[in-house]
Amino acid sequence: MSRRVLRSLALLPLALVVLAGCGGRNPAAISHPDAPPPHTGGVRITGNPLAPGFTLHDDRSRTVRLSDFRGRWVAVAFLYTHCPDVCPLIAQNLNAALRKASDLRVVAVSVDPKGDTPAAVRAFARSHRLTSNFHYLIGSRARLRPVWRDWHVATVPGPSNTVSHTSFEVLVDPKGRERLFYDAQVRAADVLHDLRRLRGTV
Repeated sequence: MSRRVLRSLALLPLALVVLAGCGGRNPAAISHPDAPPPHTGGVRITGNPLAPGFTLHDDRSRTVRLSDFRGRWVAVAFLYTHCPDVCPLIAQNLNAALRKASDLRVVAVSVDPKGDTPAAVRAFARSHRLTSNFHYLIGSRARLRPVWRDWHVATVPGPSNTVSHTSFEVLVDPKGRERLFYDAQVRAADVLHDLRRLRGTV
């Protein structure tokens, strides 16, 4: 599937974005227990375009660039710490993959510049036992907005400090190219399976 098509899926009308984001039960991200899984891995991104670069800061005010991770596989996600449902599941699954793949890193970009304070990020990391290879990046709306634009992430403020947003993850290879697209149902087993399959194709 082309990046254009995948990005178009991430830019559905805002009414659908509200359903696809956090702050309520997400039919796109919570499967019926009797339903088969929608996929057994990521969706291939044809052409393997270079991932849009960005420079942000972590909770310790350290500068982090996406290009810092060249030479490693990187899962890029868009989350917020006060999310009541989907974001914690995404974080837990990606964190589980990190524990079994030494050449993988996770870069999570905030979609909530107001609520994702350094203290909130540290509390989120403690609560979900995120490894040191899970990098949660924050910033002002002015700093984050260009990243959301380049990655085609829509955000909509909701009630009770929730944020509805497009939920997806992209696996970037050691050369900085986009390889696979995952939806909010990303599973650690899928990422690990795909890494084993892709390591010899870089």
